[in-house]
Amino acid sequence: MSTLDTIKERVIQGHINAQSKYPPELEGKPGVEELVKQALEEKLEVSDILRKSLIAGMDVVGDKFSAGEYFVPEMMFSAKAMKAGLEILKPYMVDEDNISLGKVILGTVQGDMHDIGKNLVGMMLEGAGFEVIDLGINTSTDKFVAAARQNPGALVGMSALLTITMEKMRDVVHTFKDQGLHNKVFIGGAPVTKKFADEIGADGYAPDASQAVHEAKLLLGKQA
Repeated sequence: MSTLDTIKERVIQGHINAQSKYPPELEGKPGVEELVKQALEEKLEVSDILRKSLIAGMDVVGDKFSAGEYFVPEMMFSAKAMKAGLEILKPYMVDEDNISLGKVILGTVQGDMHDIGKNLVGMMLEGAGFEVIDLGINTSTDKFVAAARQNPGALVGMSALLTITMEKMRDVVHTFKDQGLHNKVFIGGAPVTKKFADEIGADGYAPDASQAVHEAKLLLGKQA
């Protein structure tokens, strides 16, 4: 198996490095960190390591999650493994604009302190090749507006876990339109539905982290 194929396999398995105890059978064996360094020593193209190994691995993980073969814990380990490899590659990405699929601004809406789902979406998006700007939890409409102004081509993703905070999504969407901001917006979270997304005028909706990647690609024109 080539180094690129082995990195991809380690991402799918969620094996970060030799010290990682997950999965148990790979403890002590090279993980994504060691293998990405090896690939660089072999003078392999940075873009190949990124796309054919890290991103390709996360694509498989996303498919497994959608099929019910993987659950949140497995996806989290794979996302962390991919991110570890990405951190090693970043200094070598001399032209990140050409490597990145685009920017996505993420935030949990005002009044909501939950971030597990948002964080998972962020890791999945980074794994797919997007640059993520994470605004954190309890994000005000003004903060979303400021981030959108600073990143006019970025997609904006909002999360809510509480029914009572969902209305803040409506506020953000309407404020964007009132202020002439053209950033596309997609939303998600346990109580959020496609019907609600359509009702408030959001551009997209994702029921889970895997679908968030698919939706982001569609909205930014990266996938048919």
